[in-house]
Amino acid sequence: MRYFVLLLVISIGLTSCKSKKTAKVVTKKRTTSSKRVLKGASPIYKIINHAKSFEGTRYKYGGTTKQGIDCSGLVYVSFQKVNIPIPRTTRDLSKHGRWIDIKKVEKGDLLFFATKKKSRTITHVGIVTSTKNNIEFIHASSSKGVITSSLSERYWYFSFVQARRLM
Repeated sequence: MRYFVLLLVISIGLTSCKSKKTAKVVTKKRTTSSKRVLKGASPIYKIINHAKSFEGTRYKYGGTTKQGIDCSGLVYVSFQKVNIPIPRTTRDLSKHGRWIDIKKVEKGDLLFFATKKKSRTITHVGIVTSTKNNIEFIHASSSKGVITSSLSERYWYFSFVQARRLM
């Protein structure tokens, strides 16, 4: 009889745990569906959302697809999504649009970096996604693929060269 009661208590405990897990999964699904932090029909939000759809995509020099993409390819396809023609290479992008002060950067602006040691030649580009507490940008890292980074990170802070506005 004791074993029966013990078995009954354990089965009730497992059943109640299972229902709690299901509730958590539903909650998580809701939070991931609300991942679209950016709202509105503005071209800037469409550009940023399209760039974010590439998060986790591996780096591939010259790539422009979800199979592999490079930094300027990410910028190129994101602006292409809203029919804004821009140059394909980082070098040409760094001369396109107008220069802006880092203190006046807004979402959708481009940040340019010199990532080669002892050189100020621009070799990398990213799209600004947030300017609230610190400037964040999405880019295709050669080591980690498409990620969002912060300009306050030591590496990016010291590599920064210029910001440009295309729109």
